[in-house]
Amino acid sequence: MRQQRQRELWSTFAVMILGLWLVSSPATFGYEDVAMRINDIASGVLLIITGLLSINLHRTWAPWVTCAIGIWLLFAPLVLWASSPAAFANDTFVGAFAIACSILIPGMPGMRMLPGPTTPPGWSYNPSDWLQRAPVIALGIISFFISRYLAAYQLGYIDHAWDPIFGNSTVTVLDSKVSRAWPVSDAGFGAVSYMIEALSGFMGARSRWRTMPWMVLMFGVLVIPLGIVSIALVVMQPVMVGYWCTLCLVTALFMLVMIPLALDEIVAMGQFMADVRRKGKPFWVNFWKGGSPDMEQSEEDDQGRTTFHSPPGEIARAGVLGMTVPWNLLAATLFGFWLMAAPAVFGATGFAADSDHLVGPLVAVIAVVAMAEPVRFLRHGNVLTGLWLIAAPWILSGATTGSTVNDIIVGAILMALSIPRGPILQRYGGWVRWTR
Repeated sequence: MRQQRQRELWSTFAVMILGLWLVSSPATFGYEDVAMRINDIASGVLLIITGLLSINLHRTWAPWVTCAIGIWLLFAPLVLWASSPAAFANDTFVGAFAIACSILIPGMPGMRMLPGPTTPPGWSYNPSDWLQRAPVIALGIISFFISRYLAAYQLGYIDHAWDPIFGNSTVTVLDSKVSRAWPVSDAGFGAVSYMIEALSGFMGARSRWRTMPWMVLMFGVLVIPLGIVSIALVVMQPVMVGYWCTLCLVTALFMLVMIPLALDEIVAMGQFMADVRRKGKPFWVNFWKGGSPDMEQSEEDDQGRTTFHSPPGEIARAGVLGMTVPWNLLAATLFGFWLMAAPAVFGATGFAADSDHLVGPLVAVIAVVAMAEPVRFLRHGNVLTGLWLIAAPWILSGATTGSTVNDIIVGAILMALSIPRGPILQRYGGWVRWTR
């Protein structure tokens, strides 16, 4: 690791250049906010100092301080409510590159990077491979740009937010009391989360499931729990605000797809840490600094591996290994989307309509997440949603005859669709029993 950081020493000087850029930005871009002027000058000076300190490779803490400054710069325009779009764009740009030049390009300081296999024991593929991470990174970057556009409206940089389907609904959602209840722009907070998520996807080598367990866990937290929270906030829009936001729905859909794509790496990391604990190895040393299972790297470990030089079809298939789309889960997903539209079709109102608006996305989330082979057992969650749909029209007010019949039929179908497991095409070592 130290040799790698020595080779990439140029990135430390890049940090100092970023600091100089930041110090000169208030005068160059004509910042009007005193707080943003002070912030950029102070942050720029700190980047220059930490860049100088990082030249000495023994100061392993200095790059982490640089990374922390970069993260703060991503949040600064939101926390300080920057009035200048140039300040917003500038701090986002410098913050992202400060993170990249401190721990991404030269490698994370302090990691042991022990030799060992790249594919987890008993697995048929490597969930930390670059092709596996590429779809999640790409969706995160696209979501960042969408959220940044919505944040530009909330921060007052543009006068209108475009919505191709629901007209002015996006503006109504962004101006709603729910959005304004946040201390910062909620769209801006989402943009920062997506940026950190994408950068986290770039971090670590192809064996990071064992060399950087903490990073895999952080990546999983950004994608899975925060993704579910983001989806929940979006699907509650018709209940809490009364309107839909097309671009918000697009980012929620991207987050939904990211979850099953990221789950397999979490499982591999969990298996490695369970093995560490079972064999009495130092748990926290392996968690923070990485380790290696007690096995030699197979000569076939990388043979026949799909790379970015492979045919496009092979690259596409390699990016979604560990995720299959059984017909029953695809059908359940479509029924979930149908439930979101059903109240308008059948004229349901009140709590009955709210139930369909909330249960529909929940059905879709369960079905799509269960498309990840390691957690295929989660499909049984739609048995509970099916039972609720059958009971809800008799409990909640606002149901019509049409909506009642629809909920009963869809609920029964969802319960039946939860029975078939679907194909499991990959091997997952000792985790295979959980794929049933």
